[in-house]
Amino acid sequence: MSLPLMLFAAGFGTRMGALTATRPKPLIEVAGRPLIDHALDLVTAHGAGPVVVNLHYLPDQLARHLAGRDIRLSHETPEILETGGGLRAALPLLGPGPVFTMNTDAVWRGPNPLDHLAALWRPAEMDALLLCIPRAQAVGHSGAGDFQIAPDGRATRGAGSVYSGLQIVKPDLLQTIPERAFSLNRLWDMMLADGRLHAADYPGQWCDVGRPEGIALAETLLAAPDV
Repeated sequence: MSLPLMLFAAGFGTRMGALTATRPKPLIEVAGRPLIDHALDLVTAHGAGPVVVNLHYLPDQLARHLAGRDIRLSHETPEILETGGGLRAALPLLGPGPVFTMNTDAVWRGPNPLDHLAALWRPAEMDALLLCIPRAQAVGHSGAGDFQIAPDGRATRGAGSVYSGLQIVKPDLLQTIPERAFSLNRLWDMMLADGRLHAADYPGQWCDVGRPEGIALAETLLAAPDV
């Protein structure tokens, strides 16, 4: 199954401190390669498309890095639109129907997460399917988790698995939200109320690279020998 995909790359990366003073977070290198390239490797291997990247902070750097690739750019100006508003603004580039959305501040070890998620997608039952990480497999993440997953796959908020930043989502309800800038949490809350927000755990490992200390953790994860 090939679905359109949006990579979120517009944020300021403030948790990275000085590392993002002069470059956007997706261009921070892990194991010698920018974070966004690690994400694009997974996208290419899965075959998702079209691919859209949203830009706001230091957009020219990202645009130059992505030049020559089959990627569409969604420029968020004058203000940043957050995840929900950013996805809605990019819909003319993505096309109709369900889409993948993916953060660019993580690395993965294990099966391709897009393949794993696509195999579980059941649009008749789901308005969104979130890929989550069991806390023991979430490297560099210290929180209590974001979602609990029922035996039938329905998700509820609460301590449990960590949201990975990757999902398949139907964007239709975005048009009902009046604000221009808003989080995808607004969309998920509506789906939760209808019992149509689902989640699934990823069988491999995942490393959060949202803070400087995550870089070394991610490089160690990528370099670990296969078991």
